Amino acid sequence: MAKLLVKLQRYFRRKPVRFFTLLALYLAAGSLVFLHSGFAGEPTVTGTQRGPGAGEGPGLPYLGGMQVGRGFTEVTMLSQTWSSCGAPGAPAAPPRPPAPPQLLSPISRAHIAQLENQGQIFVSSITPWKHFRSAFDLLNRWRWVPGEPARYIGCYVDNTRRRTLRGVSFFDYKKMTVFRCQDNCAERGYLYAGLEFGAECYCGHKIQASNASESECNMACKGERSNTCGGVNRLSIYRLELAQESARRYGSAIFRGCFRRPDNVSIALPVSQLMLNMSVDKCVDFCTEKEYPLSALAGTACRCGFPTTLFTLHEREDEQLCAQKCAGEEFESCGTAEYLLVYQTQVQDNRCMDRRFLPTRAKQLVALASFPGAGNTWARHLIELATGFYTGSYYFDGSLYNKGFKGERDHWRSGRTICIKTHESGQKEIESFDSAILLIRNPYKALMAEFNRKYGGHIGFAGHPHREGEEWPEFVANYAPWWATHTLDWLRYGKKVLVVHFEDLKRDLFVQLQRMVGLLGIAACEDRLLCVEGQKDGNFKRSGLRKLEYDPYTPEMRKMISAYIKTVDTALKLQNLSGVPDDYYPR
Repeated sequence: MAKLLVKLQRYFRRKPVRFFTLLALYLAAGSLVFLHSGFAGEPTVTGTQRGPGAGEGPGLPYLGGMQVGRGFTEVTMLSQTWSSCGAPGAPAAPPRPPAPPQLLSPISRAHIAQLENQGQIFVSSITPWKHFRSAFDLLNRWRWVPGEPARYIGCYVDNTRRRTLRGVSFFDYKKMTVFRCQDNCAERGYLYAGLEFGAECYCGHKIQASNASESECNMACKGERSNTCGGVNRLSIYRLELAQESARRYGSAIFRGCFRRPDNVSIALPVSQLMLNMSVDKCVDFCTEKEYPLSALAGTACRCGFPTTLFTLHEREDEQLCAQKCAGEEFESCGTAEYLLVYQTQVQDNRCMDRRFLPTRAKQLVALASFPGAGNTWARHLIELATGFYTGSYYFDGSLYNKGFKGERDHWRSGRTICIKTHESGQKEIESFDSAILLIRNPYKALMAEFNRKYGGHIGFAGHPHREGEEWPEFVANYAPWWATHTLDWLRYGKKVLVVHFEDLKRDLFVQLQRMVGLLGIAACEDRLLCVEGQKDGNFKRSGLRKLEYDPYTPEMRKMISAYIKTVDTALKLQNLSGVPDDYYPR
């Protein structure tokens, strides 16, 4: 045996071409065996490519280029796409034509025909098999995605002022994928997920627009270049197959309180349904399906609507007035004919979601000034919803841009944004602005929030090693004086300064936001401000400061911070303004 191996070695050393030829044939044969074994299994599937057969049950989900057999739980085939990127509002560039097709080998074509007959795949008319150059090219177009199945519906027109999908929405201009959008919408119980402009995800229970040409959904997903995420004002929409109907229950609804029935109830809450077997579940589900953000239980009547000047949700009543038991659920309250029990559904109130750049260059530069950690990003979110215009920034934060703050990329002097975020506190920088909204927050909370941002990101938290190491004492020693000097400098050098306390904004958002919008020169629309109240959290609200098991502030730190609080309080009162809120002082 050893002599035979030596002879073979000498032979191929003299004739290397034959050796590499034999090796190539061996690898090709192995690849074909692997391809064949990868398609093993023959689940039985009935129905047509896009729907069930006549007289049969629900069809299998169609995913753009592949129909999934029930034996395959994690398979999605994405159709081949050609994308072109364009700016918002610009006409979409036509898709590039595919490269000249090359026929698949007879063996590969036979495999495809077999798999189609078995229902394991469907090579759609949008992406016919002949557009793939080889069997390996076809395999490279497949993507394995975990999660619940979804069925691609098509490309639809969208309108920024009247959305096609009117549930919740979120943006990610860096990492958006089809699955991420589907997963977020399914988690919230929605029936449809739509992707737009390569990075925007919209959810809803109804598609309220007409179809568009598939070629108009031509933008690649920002986090998944191999797949398509809509286009300019075009949605790629998927029908979600929810794992449980209970996912649409009211567990995700927000309890708003007990309220007296408005005078013009049929106008304030225009949709109603008599439910003799009333429960919170049934009423919330009904209003969610009707695409309304408010669900009001009135005994055996369920009413749906929006917050308006007729029904502001500002004057809550004692919950005992709404304590009548539900007919369909013994341990729930369903309100009465006179006192309504109100829940906010997962439907997004789109009356305040449209945003754009200023149509003409701003004549004045308005600063949204704050110490870091004082809620500047949250305030920007509120201002954008309240005015309909993007806010800008003195800096550039890519993570904020990726999450939908499109004014982040503009130069702060561009004049296209309604106000400019800044943490600057020098005289020269302050005097560059014509007016300012000065946001002040309790220094104990602001310092902790900025420390979390610095070591955990915009919505993360600093870890134990950072809090318990040298970083925290050094941070407090350097940043606490800045908290005071920031406010003092803006009060001293600012030309026209509106002081807003973060705590007042949280407690009385409607009134404080009215003040802020007034300084920006925008006529405040009350219905729009009421809409903002229902969408106030946004994507950058930290889920509450984590309650630490120990006090992070030493007595020396508290003594120093208390002195700074007194200094700021005195400066505010010298300007004939109210001093700092009482809770700024440690208890």
